[in-house]
Amino acid sequence: MHAPLPLFDPAALRALEARGTALCDGDAFALMARAGQAGWRCALKHWPRAMRIVVACGPGNNGGDGYVLARHAHEAGREVRVLRLAEPASELARRACADYLAAGGIIGSELGDADLIVDALFGIGLARAPDATTAALIASINAHPAPVLALDVPSGIDAHTGSAPGAAIDADCTLQFLARHRGLRTGAALEHCGELELATLELPASAFDGIAPTALAWRGDALAGFFPLRPRDGHKGRNGHVLCIGGDAGSGGAILLAAQAALRSGAGLVSVATREAHVPALLARCPEAMAHAVEGTAELLPLLARADVLALGPGLGQGEWGRALFHAALACNKPRVLDADALNLLASTGAPLRADDIVTPHPGEAARLLGCTTAELQRDRFAAAVALQARFDCTVVLKGAGSIVQAAGHPPAVICAGNPGMGTGGMGDVLTGVVAALRGQGFDAHDAAVAGALLHAAAGDAAAREDGERGLLPSDLLPWLRRLANPVRR
Repeated sequence: MHAPLPLFDPAALRALEARGTALCDGDAFALMARAGQAGWRCALKHWPRAMRIVVACGPGNNGGDGYVLARHAHEAGREVRVLRLAEPASELARRACADYLAAGGIIGSELGDADLIVDALFGIGLARAPDATTAALIASINAHPAPVLALDVPSGIDAHTGSAPGAAIDADCTLQFLARHRGLRTGAALEHCGELELATLELPASAFDGIAPTALAWRGDALAGFFPLRPRDGHKGRNGHVLCIGGDAGSGGAILLAAQAALRSGAGLVSVATREAHVPALLARCPEAMAHAVEGTAELLPLLARADVLALGPGLGQGEWGRALFHAALACNKPRVLDADALNLLASTGAPLRADDIVTPHPGEAARLLGCTTAELQRDRFAAAVALQARFDCTVVLKGAGSIVQAAGHPPAVICAGNPGMGTGGMGDVLTGVVAALRGQGFDAHDAAVAGALLHAAAGDAAAREDGERGLLPSDLLPWLRRLANPVRR
């Protein structure tokens, strides 16, 4: 099994930097020298033919890293100019600047015809919108045709939250120093980082002792570890009975997608409680599902009794029918996955949940649950996931670019898969079915949420590779759910 990647916030990164300095016999400049050299190596790796290089340096230590890179590029025979916002303000940056100038480096005022631009304006410490002068420089860099290498963090991105409070660099590659930054794996940061690389600056593993990661990054290559081979004598009774509840008038497709996803993700049995009008079409499309016409709680109660886990919400609606089924499901002592209108009803009723429940809101639904705006929520997705988990005392999958899974006793899990093509109606219904199916197969709430979100996102990536992101349909994921959830039997 591929382990998740540890991610660190700025506080942890500063602690690692202090340890790195101590390991350099207290010489902080030695660590800066390593960072600048690593940046130059990264530039050579990606753009070996870049002869005209512009390095945009800020006044702090990130700018110092840029001056070191600029010196290496100059000494390698490149035509180098440094653009700077202000004179170096830190002692280390002043020393790096002096070394660059002593080597014959020049300070310029224009981007010109650069082949490569290096962003060394701000590092992990910036958590506010850049001022007008900086924003203008960032806009000029983003408008320039040359590729951009960002050192540590694309300037303007908050390394703690992943948000962009104002203008931010659009990098083609971001070279992180010391350890992977959690803020670069979710939210707005994903649009600005480009390819992510890491330079540990020769930090030994022992330097991490006592410094716990503040999040974990889960990639598609970790999927196989969640799905062991099934025993030869397995049967449907061992794989869980999922009851999908939803599909009010006009929304039958939502509950159908959830049911199909549950089946393709390995559920042993799938029942569907929906409006009578949807039963014929559902059976025609998915005869493996046991479709039941449910017009009220009387018909639902026996289905609840037979199920192992409930998938509640796709197409449920917020009318009298949906409300009745919602409250009946919440009164049932079965594990539940809540999405879509179940979340909207949860926001309006304040009904209590249990620790083994899972909610899967998109940012709009999450904002309603927290009583804030979507923009406020997106400014700190990590904090929002923590707040949701605390409010409802259950496992949370905060969907979006870089989905975050938050569960009690676990660090945040960031799902490093998925693509913009998945931003279409019905994708959340598929996720509901996937997570419910894994819950029914014996996964605890945390693992079902992580593995389900990862399987769903990886299936979306696989489907997009076939025919592109635009026009990607939720049903396109179904065959990939099956393929990715099945290790090869040898």
